[in-house]
Amino acid sequence: MAGNVVEVSENTWDAEVLKSDKPVLIDFWAAWCGPCRIVAPVVEELANTYSDKMKFAKLNVDDNQRLAGQYQVMSIPTFAVFEGGEVKKRFVGAMPKERFISELSEWLG
Repeated sequence: MAGNVVEVSENTWDAEVLKSDKPVLIDFWAAWCGPCRIVAPVVEELANTYSDKMKFAKLNVDDNQRLAGQYQVMSIPTFAVFEGGEVKKRFVGAMPKERFISELSEWLG
């Protein structure tokens, strides 16, 4: 895991995501998912650039099936922005960096 992308789990979810003082982009992913592996470097690059504005985290859906189910993650990669403990935005699928920036513009400025 890159330095600015946090690996979260059911054990760290509340502290890292729901109680975060910054908005959090969660990457719901799995090791066997090709599109997840393709987009991972983009998420890491965004984390390196925008970590002052937003927290970037990954949740392995295979290891954390309860959370994936709770947030109705039906396909991966799914991305969700949490702010104040609530989902503010969701988007699905691998995409280029420019589209991520567009999707996150409300938080990245």
